Amino acid sequence: MKPKFQLDALVLIFGIIVCVAVMTWFIPGGNYDRVEKGGRTLVVSDSFQPAPAEKQGVGDILTSPMKGFEKAAEVIIFLLIIGGVFSVIQKTGAIMVFLQKMGYLFTKKPHLKKFFIPVMMFLFSLGGATFGMCEEVIAFIPIFVPIALSLGYDTVVGMCIPFLGAAAGFAAAFANPFTIGVAQGIAELPMYSGKEYRIVVWLIVTTAMTAFVMRYASKIQKKPQASPMYEEDKLKRHDFHLDESRHDKFTLNHKIILGMFAAAILLIIFGATKKGWYIQEIAALFFALAIASAIVGRLKIGDFTNTFVAGAKDMVHVALVVAFARAILVVASDGNILDSMLHYTAGLIEGAHPIVASQAMLVVQTFVNFFVPSGSGQAALTMPIMAPLADVLGVSRQVAVLAFQFGDGYNIILPTSGATMGVLAMAGVSYQKWLKWVLPLMIIWFVLSMALLIPPYFMDWQ
Repeated sequence: MKPKFQLDALVLIFGIIVCVAVMTWFIPGGNYDRVEKGGRTLVVSDSFQPAPAEKQGVGDILTSPMKGFEKAAEVIIFLLIIGGVFSVIQKTGAIMVFLQKMGYLFTKKPHLKKFFIPVMMFLFSLGGATFGMCEEVIAFIPIFVPIALSLGYDTVVGMCIPFLGAAAGFAAAFANPFTIGVAQGIAELPMYSGKEYRIVVWLIVTTAMTAFVMRYASKIQKKPQASPMYEEDKLKRHDFHLDESRHDKFTLNHKIILGMFAAAILLIIFGATKKGWYIQEIAALFFALAIASAIVGRLKIGDFTNTFVAGAKDMVHVALVVAFARAILVVASDGNILDSMLHYTAGLIEGAHPIVASQAMLVVQTFVNFFVPSGSGQAALTMPIMAPLADVLGVSRQVAVLAFQFGDGYNIILPTSGATMGVLAMAGVSYQKWLKWVLPLMIIWFVLSMALLIPPYFMDWQ
């Protein structure tokens, strides 16, 4: 089912650029003092001073995307390289075949059946937490739906194992270059810093998501008629024929590629936290991983380059969103109203306890996510405001990034999310049925997100 409401992120962001330009004609200008501390540029609270605004016209609006591209060039190139790298890894088939074999192992070993959902969901969650697995889960739906049906579950369970598993990891990521990497870079935080608490958050969120799916799966096993897909699944069970011989073998080359990928993730975490690696070093390591994976996977040079270019091409829209989003900051800065907007926004929750302020940030990010369901795009759009706003409100920038992550994690319910609608279409589940099924989970998720924003205040998480 196609969503009734679709709004391209570029159209939305350009509209915001125009609105911000118009605002420069009406909002008084102003500036905060800023200081360098620990390699970061911080806003000094209570230092706001009025200043004249610089009215932005049509020419300023039209040139702002190019200026935004210039200011975000490093992040944009990083995204293009990452898109190419993961496209190459997917091309080798290592990840796909590994998950296929895991699924068939559980179907053949009845005593392992109880581990099927938690093990597979944690694997997909690890993918979301480390390399931003999102749209890629669409390819796994035709694999896991028949496996789930053969185990006595329904289509919803088969769909949720890869979809909600990856979604949990994406929302609570600790090494996702598309969200953590971009957001921390904009917030001027060390890449992948604060990983200890983020790993704890990942475990809690993934466990909660897995428990929800397992509870539903147990209910369906006892009472199949309770499934919203009961009638459709009766036909699917008749049509599906599970045959392991129809799938590729899990070769030594696949194992080597997965081993290299795991080693690369560990090396990136070490380099970013201990050696001060940033976007250039991390992109270089990922590029080396792509080359090594292509060699081990025996991809021809033409296949490698075409696959890499195709993956980079898939990131062009995200790259443009990042550039246009940075253009908003350009117009606001050139118009001298950025600090004014920051000052007035802070005034809305001025005096609020930092815990309440961090939760207010979550609400704002959740609202923005409806219109900009791209993690990288949302980071580029909101973090330039949220990072200094956190300074003003006494909230750690790490907490501001975490609030962004949580707010960006509600894509599983959004009709504006391409991944969500693609998964539902592949599984044959209507959006209306999905909305009814997932709403209780969204309430639990939101409350849990609010709760997980509290401990960092007492930890002085920096």
